[in-house]
Amino acid sequence: MAQFMSIHRSPGLSREEFAATAPDVIESKHAKMQHVWVNIFEGFIVTLYEGENKEMVIKEFERLGFPYDEVHEIQIDMPREGLEALAAGQ
Repeated sequence: MAQFMSIHRSPGLSREEFAATAPDVIESKHAKMQHVWVNIFEGFIVTLYEGENKEMVIKEFERLGFPYDEVHEIQIDMPREGLEALAAGQ
C-alpha cells in the first residue's frame, strides 16, 4: 500500500470536535489513517494515510465529510539518520 500525506485547514476546530471524529476515522473503510498532527489553535491538520491510491484516500475523506486542501503520495520516507547517511555519501 502507498502512503499519502494530506493537509487540512479547519479554523475553529475544538479538541472536542476533533475527538468526536475519532471513531469514524478509525473505521477506515477506504484508506487507513496512520498518524495525525494537529495545531488546534490554527486549525491546521496534517495526516498520514495508507491506501491503494490517492482516489481511495479522497474517497475516505468524502466518507468522513472531512474537507482537505492537499493530498500527496509519499515517494521517500526517511528518518534524519538516513538523510545524514545520504548526505555523507553512504
